[in-house]
Amino acid sequence: MLQYEISTENLDQNILFVPALGLSYEVNDTAKEILRLLMQNRSYEDIAKELAKRYDLDWREVYVDVIDFVHKLKVYGLVR
Repeated sequence: MLQYEISTENLDQNILFVPALGLSYEVNDTAKEILRLLMQNRSYEDIAKELAKRYDLDWREVYVDVIDFVHKLKVYGLVR
């Protein structure tokens, strides 16, 4: 899923760093959670279900948001 290794060193400060590209991105808490789950090679559906359970939301609505975020990562070349 992820095309490059992501440094988790600054992820707690909401900074996504991609060492291979030398690029940093600011992310919000939800994006940070999605990234951590992506790093565990979880499916988009699993990610949506876990977040939905955590925040008491319908997983199908969360799935749309997960897909939207992953699409943005694809635009930046971070996800295959």
